[in-house]
Amino acid sequence: MTWEPDAPGVLRLPSGRLVRGRGLRRPLPSGPRPAYGIYLLGRQPPPVDWEFTWVRWPDFRLPADRRRAREVLADAWGRSADERVEVACAGGRGRTGTALACLAVLDGVPASGAVEYVRRHYDRHAVETPWQKRYVRRFAPTGN
Repeated sequence: MTWEPDAPGVLRLPSGRLVRGRGLRRPLPSGPRPAYGIYLLGRQPPPVDWEFTWVRWPDFRLPADRRRAREVLADAWGRSADERVEVACAGGRGRTGTALACLAVLDGVPASGAVEYVRRHYDRHAVETPWQKRYVRRFAPTGN
């Protein structure tokens, strides 16, 4: 029940897990729906027909509650082994790219190379601000 590897927005992590990133301003892609979504927005997203978690994360900034964001991302990484997990913000690049880079760190990519990994395999413009890049570099897989 995971994503098709070549579907739009799907990032393949080194372990083979598949996670879809997207921008909520664009229409929902055709095909299967997510089983679980993480929505990274400054205000609560509209309801959807699948389970989701809202992480308060204003545009161009960092999560309001970094500990909770880490817990949500760790849960999403675990679910991605056998569920269709979607990560999205309004545009699908900055916050989404940052979260995808954190998932890559949890999957074993060194934090120092996670932004480049996501830019190479998801969107070349992912992770938009210096503080988002720094957040990923400091995102240790053990929570330290």
